[in-house]
Amino acid sequence: MTNPSTLYRGGLLHCPADPTATALLVADGTITWLGTDADAPAADRVVDLDGALVTPAFVDAHVHATDTGLALSGLDLSGARSAGELLDAVAGFAADLPADAVVLGHGWDESSWPVPRLPDAGELDRAAGGRRVYLSQASIHSALVSAALLAACPEAAGSAGYDASGWLRRDAHHVVRAAAFASVTRAQRVAAQRRALEHAASLGIAAVHECGGPEISDEEDFTGLLGISGAGLPEVYGYWGELGGAARARELGAVGAGGDLFADGALGSRTAHVSRDYLDGDGGCGHGYLSAEQVRDHLVDCAAHGLQGGFHAIGDAAIGTVLAGFAAAAERVGTDRLRAARHRVEHAEIMNKRLIAGFVEFGIVASMQPAFDRLWGGAGRMYEARLGLDRSLESNPMGSMHAVGVALAFGSDSPVTPLDPWGSVRAAAAHHNPAQRMSERAAFAAHTRGGWRAVHLDNEGVLALGAPATFAVWSTPAGVERGLPVLQAGDPEARGPQDPTPLPVCRRTVLRGEVIYEEGSA
Repeated sequence: MTNPSTLYRGGLLHCPADPTATALLVADGTITWLGTDADAPAADRVVDLDGALVTPAFVDAHVHATDTGLALSGLDLSGARSAGELLDAVAGFAADLPADAVVLGHGWDESSWPVPRLPDAGELDRAAGGRRVYLSQASIHSALVSAALLAACPEAAGSAGYDASGWLRRDAHHVVRAAAFASVTRAQRVAAQRRALEHAASLGIAAVHECGGPEISDEEDFTGLLGISGAGLPEVYGYWGELGGAARARELGAVGAGGDLFADGALGSRTAHVSRDYLDGDGGCGHGYLSAEQVRDHLVDCAAHGLQGGFHAIGDAAIGTVLAGFAAAAERVGTDRLRAARHRVEHAEIMNKRLIAGFVEFGIVASMQPAFDRLWGGAGRMYEARLGLDRSLESNPMGSMHAVGVALAFGSDSPVTPLDPWGSVRAAAAHHNPAQRMSERAAFAAHTRGGWRAVHLDNEGVLALGAPATFAVWSTPAGVERGLPVLQAGDPEARGPQDPTPLPVCRRTVLRGEVIYEEGSA
């Protein structure tokens, strides 16, 4: 028995194959007709679009759903601009919690503070009334923790990255993070996952790529999220980041053995592996967590199991190690086999021409986050403090990569940056470095069709006859030009990463014909 057909009419459609189209018919999860209102066929139901824009729905190619949901309902520290403000926020939040609760917060970024002094473990203890406190930095690769939480994790003291001040990185951070999140019940995790996916749907996102792994989330958390994929919510495509874990990734239902399989850390925590010393903090070049031989063996393992692989690599030294591993793997399984797998690198922030050429050679998908440049690129921001202005302007080279044919899939790394697909499209078009800007049309494709192609679903992400009926309906306060919303100011002087032009608002999100979000619905 077929499902009722639905005609959407009276809109503006992002349909390059038929730019005059104003209506589409959906039946059994598929677009079965496209054209003008006057030619529209009969349908069981009719939805009047009232001039709204219809586009393919977004894909967010890198998220952490449980963390995102917990951040949406927990202590948001992204607005803190000093140690005092952070401590005040902790005190206010902790006051309503039981005495044995763990205070979980996220999003502080001292690089934006006028005085970048961090509170120490004792200050956090006092602010939280003796409760255990875990506050992840915006990058999620380090955290501030209280003395009470340090005392509860004595094994952290012997681990790399430990600091008695309470700012933990590397192995020590993983130890304490696991202990802090052990306080979150399974019911709370499920609720957080649903909240994250519902929020994604409200932003026109119909699919997300979840990046899990032993250092990110436990297996039950990962499989539980996959279990609610598409059940009135966005679809979830899971990546399990465990070295040599292709067989386990397949058993868990993952589409790839990659995602956050760490080749290095993060710039915000000065743990990204770069080729030249950091200019602030204690200097050094960060940390590489994998060797080229380990990368090689992981890719060979993925080939043996017919699975896509990938790595988290931010610094140029880490990316160089990954590419050396690709070259070694090519000697074992052949370059063509590597290219066919569409292996991924997450983030790819510090690049050069030689590294970009490696992505082209091996057909690597670059899973990138345009908001990173918007928040931390340019003069006077975190990248400049860590790397110097010249190197900061070379970061996140999406424009250069797109120009030479690197496959791009855009996302947020939420909760590192918020789910914000149109904001990401604008950020890619308004990169701090004009040489790295790309067209809004190309950026939109990277955030829609690019995400589907990254999981080998090449017929998705378009409004076309016979394609899956996966789309979003938008109010466009700044107008529409050539099938896309206006995202940048008409005055060139007002354009840039902080452009004030209002972004589109999602009215409805449809996944394979099913409405998973409708504006105003409970």
